[in-house]
Amino acid sequence: MKKEKRLTASLLIHPEELDRAWIDRCVSLGIPTLALHPVGGKRAALMMKNMLERLETEEFRALLDEATEKGLQIEYEMHAARYFLPFYEFEKHPEWFRMDENGKRTPDMNFCVSNEEAMDYVVKRATQTAKRLYRSSHRYFFWLDDAHDAFCHCPECSKYSSSDQQMLVMNRMLAELRRDDPEATLAYLAYYSTLTPPEKVQPAEGIFLEYAPIDRDHHRPMSDKTSEKNNSQNHHIEALIEKFGKDGAKVLDYWLDNSLFSDWKKPPKPFAPDIPVIHADFDYYHALGFDDLSCFACYLGEDYRELHGEPDVKPFADAYHTLCEEDAE
Repeated sequence: MKKEKRLTASLLIHPEELDRAWIDRCVSLGIPTLALHPVGGKRAALMMKNMLERLETEEFRALLDEATEKGLQIEYEMHAARYFLPFYEFEKHPEWFRMDENGKRTPDMNFCVSNEEAMDYVVKRATQTAKRLYRSSHRYFFWLDDAHDAFCHCPECSKYSSSDQQMLVMNRMLAELRRDDPEATLAYLAYYSTLTPPEKVQPAEGIFLEYAPIDRDHHRPMSDKTSEKNNSQNHHIEALIEKFGKDGAKVLDYWLDNSLFSDWKKPPKPFAPDIPVIHADFDYYHALGFDDLSCFACYLGEDYRELHGEPDVKPFADAYHTLCEEDAE
């Protein structure tokens, strides 16, 4: 029997920002899921390691227990490739790492997806990590590295686009995850160079689309045809939905991402949500078939409250509940 589609929503925050204020905020606003997102970029591996160590502490587990007992679902979304294949392996296994455009092997980002030993190492580390994600749902978000061009250019890998390379990794990773968690599903992150749908490699059953248009115009609706940035980001959106299907299709947008609006620098800047854009985008994405609407909400933790007061995330919740009410009619 086909599962009935159900609209859902989530906010992503940095692990170190999780506290009772965030838990109570999500509960009071009726936001179903709170996801932990370690800082990406060049520090992604270190920040992911720090999060996993934090998950072993009684104090942090108590927070996650409280969140789930109050009805929140917990998930984890992260740029994980550099953690799964650490740079220190480069000395022993340079062939595991990607080749850049100049034909040089480099440990900077991602890995050589055509190297079977590298793939085996990565997927093993992924399954080990999945077991450490305390209170996690069965949905996994093990993204590749955070850059415009972070993929391998060796002769074998060059046969595949960035999107196809990512698809090879995600298909293999999901197969391994399901050995321990038969209910596991895994995100394909459409972001930067992977906004183009894969062509040579088809998504396995259980792979779902996660669409993250970071290079959009954040103060104009995605449906605004006069926005060159938004038209560029949306160029492949219908093809992505056709490739991956609508089941579980997830938007990851930036309406509340104060880390982006603060240029990823502390202290956080004061933040005000663009309410008309949030509501217009919810309508646009939902009409396309997305039933999971999520958003970064980083740099809105305790340090933000001390500087600027309570962050306003209510417009996100209002847009979500408005769609839920419309769906129920």
